Parts: sequence; C-alpha cells; structure tokens
Amino acid sequence: MSAPVFAQGVQTTPATPQTTQSAPATTDPVLPVQPAPPTPQSAVPADSAAVPTAESAVAAQPTTGTQVAQVVSQEFSSYDKDGDGVLSAKEFDSWMIALKSASDPSTKATSPATKSWLNKAFAQADTDKNKKISQSELTGFLSQQG
Repeated sequence: MSAPVFAQGVQTTPATPQTTQSAPATTDPVLPVQPAPPTPQSAVPADSAAVPTAESAVAAQPTTGTQVAQVVSQEFSSYDKDGDGVLSAKEFDSWMIALKSASDPSTKATSPATKSWLNKAFAQADTDKNKKISQSELTGFLSQQG
C-alpha cells in the first residue's frame, strides 16, 4: 500500500474526547472485512458420512489421548452389556449413537444413513477384524478422530 491510499480514506474531525467507541466502517478500502474462518470439521470417512470424534465424548472440548482413554475406561462397562470385555456391533452402535445424538439431537438410530455410518465406524474401529471392539481399539479409534 502507498501513503496516498491512506490519505484518501482519512477524514479530519475536530479533536474532541469520545465517550463511546464505534465499530470501524466496513466501506474502508484500506481495511477490507475478512470473513470468519471456517469451523474445523471432524475426520470424515470416504463416503462423507461423519464419524464420531473424541471431542463429542468429552463435551465438545479439545481432548488428548489420555482424556479419551479415561472416558472409554469409565464408560466401557456400561456399554459392554454381556460383560465379555469387548463390544459387539450392537453394543458399539449403542455407544456411537449416544455420542452422535449428543452432538446432533436429530440423529435417528434406524435411518439408513445412520446405519451406514455405524457400519463404516465399526469397520474403522475393528482394527484386528475379529468383529469385536476392544477397549484399546475404541480408545485408538476415538483418539484418531480429533
């Protein structure tokens, strides 16, 4: 920018004390209005269906792997209904629907989109492909989604 640009946009007024501040004019050619930065999105699987994030597990606050592990450790037994130490697809789905509903109350567990999302999330979380989700698999899955 050159000095003449500043000179063109400057208006002189008598020096009087101001008691209130006004917002800067949006028509100032020197200071263009900047759009708000986009909100970061969570990781998305290949088909653009959102996968639950660790953020949703801890009240939408930034989380660490340790925080995710603590939540998983505390909540795992309440979703492991048969007490076998791993989550079946049905048990995993129940937990993921609870997480998704917390961030999107309009989530419908029976909708085809939700069912597809759950299948993809389970496939991603089941790293050893044994059709069960261990506590460590769930912790790893939720930790990587931030």
